[in-house]
Amino acid sequence: MLKSIYLVRHCQASGQDPQAQLTDEGVHQAGQLAEFFKHKPIEYIVSSPFVRAINTIQPLSELIKVEIHRDERLQERILSATPLANWMEKLEETFYDFELKFDGGESSNEALGRGLEVIAELLDRPEKTFLIVTHGALLSLIIKQYNKDFGFEDWRRLSNPDVYRLEIQDHITEINRVWPDHI
Repeated sequence: MLKSIYLVRHCQASGQDPQAQLTDEGVHQAGQLAEFFKHKPIEYIVSSPFVRAINTIQPLSELIKVEIHRDERLQERILSATPLANWMEKLEETFYDFELKFDGGESSNEALGRGLEVIAELLDRPEKTFLIVTHGALLSLIIKQYNKDFGFEDWRRLSNPDVYRLEIQDHITEINRVWPDHI
């Protein structure tokens, strides 16, 4: 049976804090996403509990009458518990060494593991079409799991929002970007 999972990076937000709101442009983008998805057979929505992620998919949820399920495992990847002046370089290193871990942070493997747990649980559900809302770093790790060529520079090119469709049938997977390329 073919299963489709739309992987969504949240819309433009005012910051990185879990309570950060969408900007005015982000609110507009959320409306555009709702229009994009409204005729797709989305049966189940699961999102990071961060406000910007919930607000990204709320318009679609209301439009198609599908509940948003919050899942802590979809929150942004924790690179370090303390601010890193050279965080971009440190993040890039984690794209090459999936075991690399900084003070109070999680390795790429740890972050990826929680994202893949969510996907595995969705694949066990009876529905066929799902939508996940998460954040750029975690989304990148998930994409890389299915497309080994996806790397740090691809992460840098992700947009807010960005959407990939993961299709799985009989253990064969295909992942493709579908937003904003559809415009």
